[in-house]
Amino acid sequence: MVDRSPNAGASRRHLLGRGAALGVAGVAAGMAGAPLAARAQAEGGKLKEILDRGKLVVGTGSTNPPWHYEDENGALIGFDLDMAAYLARGLFGLDDAALDNPEELAKHLEIVTEASDARIPNLTSGKVDIVCQFMTVTPARALEVEFTIPYYREAVALLLPAGAEVTSAAELTGKAAKIAILENSFAEDLVHQGVADAEVSTFDSVANSILALDSGRVDATAIDLSTAQFKTAQSPDKYKVSSDSWSPQTYSFAVAPGDQRWLNWVNTCLHELMVGVDFAYYQKAFKNRFGVDLPPPPAGFPVEFM
Repeated sequence: MVDRSPNAGASRRHLLGRGAALGVAGVAAGMAGAPLAARAQAEGGKLKEILDRGKLVVGTGSTNPPWHYEDENGALIGFDLDMAAYLARGLFGLDDAALDNPEELAKHLEIVTEASDARIPNLTSGKVDIVCQFMTVTPARALEVEFTIPYYREAVALLLPAGAEVTSAAELTGKAAKIAILENSFAEDLVHQGVADAEVSTFDSVANSILALDSGRVDATAIDLSTAQFKTAQSPDKYKVSSDSWSPQTYSFAVAPGDQRWLNWVNTCLHELMVGVDFAYYQKAFKNRFGVDLPPPPAGFPVEFM
């Protein structure tokens, strides 16, 4: 499972890989035209600070695919980087060519790589403008930061061998299945929420829990849905994801409290990214990182209010 502890040491990176930019063809060129930028600058706050600086500073991680990780060339890529590039695009009116050019994108997007326990301190101290780092929303964290609208719903799922007869946790229940999971204080309880009679084996890393599956020592590995999707997208002949999941949690971006204008701007961008004018960008990023085809949001009544 991914490390979800709330919050220090960070190193700066100035170049992003092509995977962070995506360069989605056909998406309209930027949302922040000159009149809008001028108005935002007049209103002050974080938005004016970013526009005056000419660069968005984003805090994120570097070791958790498919969210943020290094490619074979050492460039930082992942879904959180895709989202960060989208925000920079909206702030500075970048076109697809700029998004697909790491050096050009780096002029407007600075990445601060940070441990998970540095997320809140770096944000509240002003070291970063926003945290895009698969941050789970909790009431305790919401006392310290402002969360945006969600951009992904995480859960626990089973990673299964591609050739397994079963397709779900429900089908494994009652069969005394052996299930691997990352070692932690609630590991057994978490597995038993999905497969009540499972024989649980814990491992010191997600990678080792997957190795147990590969070697046939367990019937399935309980991991984050996003990780299971990523592994399956990479090796569809080797793995598949269970059709059911459990223990849902919300991933959102976080900003420092007290600046409603900045929070509103980010929320507007995310909303239109997921259900509006820039859905094609989100759809392609989702497919690229999770191997999942998202259907376009239906027209008519806004589905997010149903």
